[in-house]
Amino acid sequence: MKPSHRPSVFLACLLLLCSEPVIPQVSHSAAYQQAADSTGIAAQTKTSPADDSVLDEAPKSLDLEFPETVRLVKLTLRNDQRDWVDISFRYNPAVAKNYLWNLPGLASATYYTVDWAVLGGSEQLVRGSFSFAFGPDADVPSLTREAAAILLDIRTGDGDPTTRSVTPPRTQIIINREPPNYDPPFTIDLEEAEQPRKPDSLKDSP
Repeated sequence: MKPSHRPSVFLACLLLLCSEPVIPQVSHSAAYQQAADSTGIAAQTKTSPADDSVLDEAPKSLDLEFPETVRLVKLTLRNDQRDWVDISFRYNPAVAKNYLWNLPGLASATYYTVDWAVLGGSEQLVRGSFSFAFGPDADVPSLTREAAAILLDIRTGDGDPTTRSVTPPRTQIIINREPPNYDPPFTIDLEEAEQPRKPDSLKDSP
C-alpha cells in the first residue's frame, strides 16, 4: 500500500511538534496521560523496553513496533528531571512498521521517558510515550510519579491537579572572601599637618 502524499498536512504536523511548549517539571501523573487516539495505533504499538518496566541495566536501544506502516516524525528521550538525552534522532520520510534506535550510554536516573509521534496512512498525527527504569534500586516509574504527586499535594495542601512544581534557582553562598580595599581619593601629609599654625594677626606682618 503506497502512502498518500499530503505535503501541507505533513508540514503542519511538523510545525506543531516544533512549537509544542516544554514544561520544566510536571508534578502530577495526569500530565503523562495520552490524548484519545481514534486510529488505535498508540494502543497497539509494542515497545522495548516495555512501558513501566524495570530493567537490570540500561537498555542499548529503543524498539518500536507499530500495527501498520507509519512515518516516525518524533523520538525523544528524557530523564525524570526532564533533561533531554541526545539520541541523534533525524526524521526519515520512509515508512516502516518497526523502528530500532541505538542509545548512548545512559546515566543513572530515577526513570526515563520516551515520547514519540508518527503519521499514519491517513496522515493523522498520533502521539505516544512509555517509561522505564533500570538498576538495582530502580522502582516502577508510575509508582515514582504517583508518590511525587502525593508528596506535592501534601506540601501544597490544595490537591489542585493544575499545580506545577518549579525548582527554584540555586543560591550561591560565598565565604572566606577577603574584605574589599578602598583607596581614599586624597593623601594626607602628616608632617605638614603637625606644623603649628600662625595666628591670623601675624599672617600679613612683614
